[in-house]
Amino acid sequence: MAAALKKLEPSALKALSRGLTKALAETTVTTQKAQNFHWNVTGMAFGPLHALFQEIYEDHFEGQDDLAERLRALGAHVDGRYAAYLKLSAVDESDGKLAAEKMIEALAEDQETLSATMQALAAVAEKNDDVVTNDLAINRAEKHDKFAWMLRAHLG
Repeated sequence: MAAALKKLEPSALKALSRGLTKALAETTVTTQKAQNFHWNVTGMAFGPLHALFQEIYEDHFEGQDDLAERLRALGAHVDGRYAAYLKLSAVDESDGKLAAEKMIEALAEDQETLSATMQALAAVAEKNDDVVTNDLAINRAEKHDKFAWMLRAHLG
């Protein structure tokens, strides 16, 4: 793997690091939001939503680690502060004081945002012949698309 990293130009490493950091920030904010909704959801669909929100935050927690480890593999520093993530993220946090339907809508939109971010990262990776980051981004986009579909299915 080291040989593949040496082929990347400094400008490519910078672009990849920027994209990975944005993806990590949005994934982290969405992880916490899903966990917050998991804790606070109420109503007739409590059981299935409680479980789905948990599935989302557990998946995203693993995704955070994968994104952060890829940043480190590229030689970049990982800033693990939520304050930094909130500045970079197109996903907003929530206090969890929403009706179940609004929680679903918010998380579905966040999944679509994450998918778009991952697809943009995949494009940067492909442009720079970084197949590892490309694969990671495509796999994450696929998961976010599935979660968006699952959430939207709850809305009918």
